[in-house]
Amino acid sequence: MRRIVFLLSVAVFALTLDAQSPVKPAAKSKAAEEAAAPSSASASVKDLPVRKVVLYKNGVGYFEHAGTVSGNQRVTIDFTSSQLNDVLQSLTALDEGGGRIAGVNYNSTTPLAEQLKTLSLGMTDDPTSTELFQALRGQRVEVLGGPGGTITGRLMSIESRTEKAGTGDATVDKFYLTLVAGSGAVRVIELTTALSVRPLDANLEGQLDRYLELLSTTHSSGLRHLTLEALGQGQRDLRVSYISEVPVWKSTYRIVFPRETNGKATMQGWAVVDNTVGADWDNVQLSLVAGAPQSFIQPLSQPLYTRRPEIPIATLVETTPQTHEAAETEVAEQLMAVNSGPIAGAAPMPMAQMAMKGRAADRFVGGIGGGGGGGSGGGMMSSSGIGSGNGIGYGGGVGGGVYRASDAIQEGDVSTNAFDDFFEYSLAQPVTIHKNESAMVPILQQELPAEHVTLWSDKENKPLRAVWLENNSKLTLDAGSFSIFESGEFAGEGLLDPIHPGEKRLMSYAADQAVRVKVTDRDGKRNLHHVSVSKGVIVETHMDVSSVTYSATNSADVDRVVLVEHARRNNGWTLDDGLKADETSPNLYRFKLPVAAHSTAKLEVRERGPETTSVALNANSNETGYLLDLVKRVPDALDKLKPLIDAQTALAELERRIEESKKTEATAAADEARDRENLTALKGNDAAKRFVDELNKAEDQLQATRKQTADLEAQKKAAVEKLNALIAGISWDWTVTEK
Repeated sequence: MRRIVFLLSVAVFALTLDAQSPVKPAAKSKAAEEAAAPSSASASVKDLPVRKVVLYKNGVGYFEHAGTVSGNQRVTIDFTSSQLNDVLQSLTALDEGGGRIAGVNYNSTTPLAEQLKTLSLGMTDDPTSTELFQALRGQRVEVLGGPGGTITGRLMSIESRTEKAGTGDATVDKFYLTLVAGSGAVRVIELTTALSVRPLDANLEGQLDRYLELLSTTHSSGLRHLTLEALGQGQRDLRVSYISEVPVWKSTYRIVFPRETNGKATMQGWAVVDNTVGADWDNVQLSLVAGAPQSFIQPLSQPLYTRRPEIPIATLVETTPQTHEAAETEVAEQLMAVNSGPIAGAAPMPMAQMAMKGRAADRFVGGIGGGGGGGSGGGMMSSSGIGSGNGIGYGGGVGGGVYRASDAIQEGDVSTNAFDDFFEYSLAQPVTIHKNESAMVPILQQELPAEHVTLWSDKENKPLRAVWLENNSKLTLDAGSFSIFESGEFAGEGLLDPIHPGEKRLMSYAADQAVRVKVTDRDGKRNLHHVSVSKGVIVETHMDVSSVTYSATNSADVDRVVLVEHARRNNGWTLDDGLKADETSPNLYRFKLPVAAHSTAKLEVRERGPETTSVALNANSNETGYLLDLVKRVPDALDKLKPLIDAQTALAELERRIEESKKTEATAAADEARDRENLTALKGNDAAKRFVDELNKAEDQLQATRKQTADLEAQKKAAVEKLNALIAGISWDWTVTEK
């Protein structure tokens, strides 16, 4: 209503100006009429309803508004303030009848701090009474309720004084206003609760009123109204799409087993959807996408102010004469020609117009949600969504509303579409969810092959009741929670990962207290299978055979099928011939073990696989013991390895003799040193002659031992070279003959 009154006022004001104008205006050109089209279309405003909603798992929603426009017309879309940033970042508008969108307007909000800068009061958004009176300094005010009646003057200052309260030591702070009257008299008045101060300047009073109005706007959120100016001729279809923040939709399933076991169960899937945006979803086409495309948010709707540097005003300074190097003439002329040329790309580019029809238009408008994962940007949302809503479920199943829990879903009611790494559920029937309401919408109801089993793994010794479910539907089951119902009663609940069409998945939901599983025997043996020698490395390949026996006891009154999970080794290991797992995963074998009521059954799992060991031969390590053991295990290796064994044995003997020679050399050196000390101590004595003979013998022994050590070192060097040559030259391959 306020819009209509405003428009009528503008029209009356325009008519008044035309009546007062003495000169008749010239006829407008066609271009001028088109430029003025938004004003002429302003009287025709309509809402553009939501027609399609696509919700993602990352808290992003794709919305498409569609409707018809006629001629030049305005259409409006309402958002919450938190949605506006995403809308501005991803808004796409398409006039399919050859028209164009002249502009998009919305009610913006300047930050409060920037709005307060436009007022001369200089107060912040959280002022005290002292700051208020400081803002009124120098203004003419009227003081009422004071001791001398009404006082008029200019407010000079406000000050606080600490005074004693009563006869004790208690003090109290009092505030005093200083006024200067028109006669020049100065009055100091205590500021009490009975005192009132009113500005006499009407402009200042208006500033205070504006200040309070700005403060009040910070507490009101309200809706944002986006207005699009659609210009064209005749009746046309208009589509507007965007991305917005929404709560994450959730999946939940019910698995109902019939009273008579038939190997199947009814799988019923529901999606919990919350509408916390600023518009109702009336008969919208709803799609739910299990995927999280990359998304982010930018504060596009908030006016931003940047800090500009403050540059001081330049003043004249005294300069001293100086000379400057002259430029070369040809270079200077080239630079002048370049700098004076036209700027490339300065001409304005005309706005491109797009016209898309049929599937191309649908894919363009719907690209962000269900088409190809495209679109420009998007909004990255907080995990809490825009709001929690009122938690009101909307049902009824009438006129395109949300289904009741008892409504059966027929084939074709929900279809899927896989694109990129995502998949979506598209509901065939329109859905209605009013704003600030929530709903459960069905995504699946179908009989699927399902088998009851007791799941056991050595990583979790407690047996679990589980359902072995096969998804033979055309729908991908999104991750979520599930509940099991058996014989009309609740039996347990659990979680499931996404299950694609054709996949079979185990879903545990309760502990099985009637079944006990344990490992009763473990056995293993190793047989040498292959030996190879190349470039000094001996590689032994053994074939290991492992056996594990599981024992399952069923104390229940009904038969059980125990599904035993056995760890799988992937480095060449395989199951024994005649043994096959019922299901194989990258890291597990699963074996079915039927166990009758009140009985015990056993399962033996036999595997075989290669294990390799390697030994590097070199002259610095003595591997004679290993080689002799290998010859015992592989008699055919004796002829190949005997030269190597002999060379290593000879080298070891030389190293032993060198060690003994060095010990003898050390003893001889010690004897020689002792005889020399004794001879020095007995110099000039008759007994010194005997130590001279001993010293000569010790020196001879030392020289002989040193020569022996040097000869042995030379022999060792030759033995090392021989051994290295043998190691480098040996090449041999042997495989055990199966018997």
